[in-house]
Amino acid sequence: MALNRQIKILLYGGNIWYFGEGMLGPLFAVFTERAGGDILDITWAWATYLILAGLLYIVVGKITDKYDNAEKIMVLGYAFNALFTFGYLFVSTTWHLFIVQAGLGIAAAMATPTWDALYAKHEDRKHGGFQWGLAGGEAQIITGIAIVVGGYIVSLGSFTALFITMGTVQVMATIYQARILRKK
Repeated sequence: MALNRQIKILLYGGNIWYFGEGMLGPLFAVFTERAGGDILDITWAWATYLILAGLLYIVVGKITDKYDNAEKIMVLGYAFNALFTFGYLFVSTTWHLFIVQAGLGIAAAMATPTWDALYAKHEDRKHGGFQWGLAGGEAQIITGIAIVVGGYIVSLGSFTALFITMGTVQVMATIYQARILRKK
């Protein structure tokens, strides 16, 4: 079964993004501790991301339905994600971490529901299960590989090297996903 152009862009761009995002994984706790945080700071930072993203998923979904601008909002979300990933380079206190996590939550709210809506819009209904299986399965595989790569980058280098690598990969994902803005 051949994948259409839009599904390929969404799938491959998403995989690039999952690789960049996945490198931090469980290292988030170690990084938070190095920034002076404790277990409660880790939980509050992660909760900040999840609650803000969750609330804004609903708002962004409503906006993109009303204005039919999902492609633009998705690409902008990817760009913000890369920007806030580079923001980790400037984290020296837990408050800085909360700001970065809030920014990443906003970015996720812009990118994720729009990606899902676009993927659903362009899927081949006859092979929808397989195409959604590709999206979910590849995301898990890529993230698993990225976690190992991220661990090696930090163990052989530093968190600075990790965040530069993550941000650069996410910029590449943004550029790749922006291809969806071009009409046939």
